[in-house]
Amino acid sequence: MNTPLPHTVPGYYRLSACAFYFIQGLVFASWASRIPDIKQALHLNDAALGSLLFIIPLGQMTAMAFSGYAVGKYGSRKMVTLAAILYPGTLILLGLARNVTELTAALFLFGMAANLSNISINTQGVGVERLYKRSIMARFHGLWSLAGFIGGLISTWMVSCHLKPLEHFCFIFAFCIVLLLAMHPFMLPRDPKTNGATTPNGKKKIFTKPDKYVFLLGVIAFGSMVSEGTMFDWSGVYFESVINPGPDLVRLGYIAFMCTMAIGRFTADRLIIRFGVIPILQISGVTIAAGLILSVLYPHIIVSSLGFALVGFGTSSIIPMCYSLAGRSKAMIPSVAIATVSSIGFLGFLIGPPIIGFIAHASSLRWSFVLIAVIGFMTTLIAPKLRKF
Repeated sequence: MNTPLPHTVPGYYRLSACAFYFIQGLVFASWASRIPDIKQALHLNDAALGSLLFIIPLGQMTAMAFSGYAVGKYGSRKMVTLAAILYPGTLILLGLARNVTELTAALFLFGMAANLSNISINTQGVGVERLYKRSIMARFHGLWSLAGFIGGLISTWMVSCHLKPLEHFCFIFAFCIVLLLAMHPFMLPRDPKTNGATTPNGKKKIFTKPDKYVFLLGVIAFGSMVSEGTMFDWSGVYFESVINPGPDLVRLGYIAFMCTMAIGRFTADRLIIRFGVIPILQISGVTIAAGLILSVLYPHIIVSSLGFALVGFGTSSIIPMCYSLAGRSKAMIPSVAIATVSSIGFLGFLIGPPIIGFIAHASSLRWSFVLIAVIGFMTTLIAPKLRKF
């Protein structure tokens, strides 16, 4: 029996959603910040690493249809709970991998669990935002970024203590389970009534054909996710091979990116309310491109850290806005609209990292970042088209 939603909005719904965004960000940051260590342990070159990083978005894409269907049918509450166990659990598999085959399998499962977590928690977030009747999605994603920043600091501390990735990942898994048990009772009991097409007998259709509005949101998400994927997967490698600041500062660019992404997301809701979605999207595209070009032209530790920080500001609000707008689709239920935007967007994660690896192997890592700058700027050009809807 579905628990009715209250007329007033209890603050614990928002607090619980924040906690699960935090889990999601912490898990991904824990993996991303240990990529240089795993690369070194398995003796991988840039091209080989790029190919392996292709596996994560492949797993995400494989699970995309299932995630949208499962969340639409069973509700975001149940699926968030399941994902909060599976996603950190796959970290342990990554830590146990001792060769490329084992790492490939673990990365595929990691990608599948990441997708279920992404679709379910964003559907839960859209539901809470609807109850508040104002923009709060960016702040939810801010908790994801804050977790990423904290995850980077935890990783730096773990490395300084000479702890292996497996030990690091087991600690993260235990923490996530404790947080899940504490926050589970306070989750939104069911997803609010949604728009979407219906069958002749009046039931909601789970799968419907995406309209142009959802497709454009997906393309904008694509440009942002290519840029984010570059920072997640290659920022540490860029500092290690291009900047060469020493082992203690290799993660500085990644931490700068995650820090400004978190700051940007905590301030984005107020900016969106004041200036509107379209102008913020356009400014975001310019900022992404400027940060990457700055890092390419001046590969110095301070300048590149500043450039990566600009990329963090630029990408901070794009995905929250895309998911929030997708959740308002008149043609699709929120979970499937978000899954559709994610499907197109995650092609950026699918294509970006291996392209960087291949270009870096054939030419240089710096020139591969120029291509990502062009893709990031695409947001500025496409955003005005959303005014038609």
